[in-house]
Amino acid sequence: MTDVRAEALERLAALGVSRHEARWLVEEFLVGSDLDAWSALEVAATRRLSGEPLQYIMGHWPFRTLDLDVDSRVLIPRPETEELVDIALAQLAHGDARNPLILDLGCGSGAIGLSLARELGERGIAARVIAVDESIEALDVARRNARRHGLSTVSFLHSSWYDDVDISLEGRVDLIVSNPPYVSSEDLAGAQPELAHEPLGALVAPPRDGVEAFDDLASIIDGAPRWLRSGGSLVLEHGARQSSDVTRRLFDVGFVEVKDDVDLGGLPRVAHGRWP
Repeated sequence: MTDVRAEALERLAALGVSRHEARWLVEEFLVGSDLDAWSALEVAATRRLSGEPLQYIMGHWPFRTLDLDVDSRVLIPRPETEELVDIALAQLAHGDARNPLILDLGCGSGAIGLSLARELGERGIAARVIAVDESIEALDVARRNARRHGLSTVSFLHSSWYDDVDISLEGRVDLIVSNPPYVSSEDLAGAQPELAHEPLGALVAPPRDGVEAFDDLASIIDGAPRWLRSGGSLVLEHGARQSSDVTRRLFDVGFVEVKDDVDLGGLPRVAHGRWP
């Protein structure tokens, strides 16, 4: 490590920035040792100390094999969602689709759909991915990420869940994936302050059927049978306390091989089932 970078790390630590995050900021902003670089680093440190997430300050963040542009229009990609992609790939591997059709509902930055397109492509599988979001601003970010990584097989649709999906796709979809809103307003109020910087509509969901923050999860589960082909799969992320309600609803609407996998912390996080 150069003396300049070591000095920068010490300065940020003295300000109260954690050493782990200080390393990210120094690598991102201290390009050279001129006054402009130092100024950019100090501005970044001030933003972080005010509670703004590190990922938004940097403007990009790694997710699996991709480096994604991120800002306050989209959720920050998280490790739990990387596990969702692993599970989705495993579900496709059990199927027989050579060129799978995939719906990514609530795509945000495009993390899930773009990762699937990239990693399937590396295996010689030309998937058709349709990334759906009701936020025009989120779709702008996702499109930029697709262009950045040359993922031209991914298309984008402005829609609330299935509302504007082309009816010609009924019964033809091989995989539906989603990381929908599943946080309650009460839980958000007691959460880490950084969450206040993320888009509220991508985090918080209303209750349904007496289950907190269950409305969007229920809508996705209930709507999936119309679009999935026989043997197709639904894979979705949810909150730990919603586990039994999610799996019960999957069974109730007719899914088979229903399972709920745990995340890195050992909490139930990604439910999936196959349409018979």
